[in-house]
Amino acid sequence: MSISYAMQTGVSGLRANSTAVGRISENIANANTDGYRRSFVQMVTTSTLSQNGTVAPSGVRAVQTSEISTEGALRATERATDLAIGGPGFFVVSKQPNETNEANFMLTRAGSFLPDENGNLRNAAGYYLAGFPYDQTASLGNIDRNQFGDLKTVNLGSLSQTGSPTAEMTISGNIPAQQTGLATPGEPFLSSAEYFSPLGEAQRMQFSWQPSATPSQWTLSISGADGAQYGNVTVDFHDSGPLAGAPRLYSGATSTAAAPANFAFDEATGVATLTIDNGAVPQIVEVTVGAPDQHTGMTQFAGDYSPLKITADGAESGVLVRTEIDERGDVYGVFNNGSRKPLYNIPLAEVANPDGLLKTDGNAFLLSRSSGKFSLNQAGEGSAGTLTAGALESSNVEVAQELTDLISTQRAYSSSAKIVTTVDEMLDETTRLKR
Repeated sequence: MSISYAMQTGVSGLRANSTAVGRISENIANANTDGYRRSFVQMVTTSTLSQNGTVAPSGVRAVQTSEISTEGALRATERATDLAIGGPGFFVVSKQPNETNEANFMLTRAGSFLPDENGNLRNAAGYYLAGFPYDQTASLGNIDRNQFGDLKTVNLGSLSQTGSPTAEMTISGNIPAQQTGLATPGEPFLSSAEYFSPLGEAQRMQFSWQPSATPSQWTLSISGADGAQYGNVTVDFHDSGPLAGAPRLYSGATSTAAAPANFAFDEATGVATLTIDNGAVPQIVEVTVGAPDQHTGMTQFAGDYSPLKITADGAESGVLVRTEIDERGDVYGVFNNGSRKPLYNIPLAEVANPDGLLKTDGNAFLLSRSSGKFSLNQAGEGSAGTLTAGALESSNVEVAQELTDLISTQRAYSSSAKIVTTVDEMLDETTRLKR
């Protein structure tokens, strides 16, 4: 090895170890950065072939890489929109909300998301979280999980739920058999049920069960919350045999409603049809009392009166009061009317080689040829990790290891510097030979 080669080898050592110190410093500085992935260098020898086929003296160069696939520890934050991934996968983010250019999407593990002034979830680096929106039927529809085109920015601002009118209602309960057949029947048994108008307003209707002097016979009357009567029907119940307690016969259905309101009763099915005058177009509500010879609706057995159990469709209008995110990445909105509905699904992006991703600003990563193709998978399914709300993933930096590496790198740098100073002295001695 010539003196000049020795000098070049020492300089390559200085350059490579200074790069290593830079990476170690970066790791230590980001030890508390959520979702940060440790970077490091690997030393690779450099050599060339001389003209006579021999290998020239080797130097060294630093190859930079990152431990992207190694997870960090999770820590609780108690903030509902903080998200941590347990297992493989990345959040999909963009610099602008509702990004349309697929080249502008990035991946990250930094899940410190908070709503901005428009309600869009954005992390501390300023990147917006992307997800698949649910439609009004709580369905994602047909989505392509191999491209970013179906993603929308997750928005939790000023959401409201449109009310839907009640169209069907089912009542069930028990009325006491011993109250019928008395010479002087007692007071009626009353219950009310909530239903929703076409404008999403909660309203009530009242059911009155009046016992008759005839055994096992009742008169059912239905009225509005304001006392306006819709109509009534006579109900006879079985009092013996295997059908005892079930409705036997409906008869004498009478509408007492003022037009355009109306009351109709299908005696064959036990379904009352109410026409409610609460708008330009009256609302129709079908109330299932119980089919004859069936125990699925109202029954009459000896004992106490049980308040009605009501099942009805429709919903009251409401506004969003809080959000919940489950381990599958589904974002639910909880509204002040008590309803809970899915709003978005947050997918986890997976690539064949996470360590092949390219680092970019803001603790994010870009796809590369080395990382391979991506897919947007459902959290908790297949190889995808799960989501934990109210938690963040810490960096995967171990400070003790970094400080140990810093010491060894500093010694290697000093040794390379010693090579340079030694060669310098040798060159000085060589120049003195002429004297």
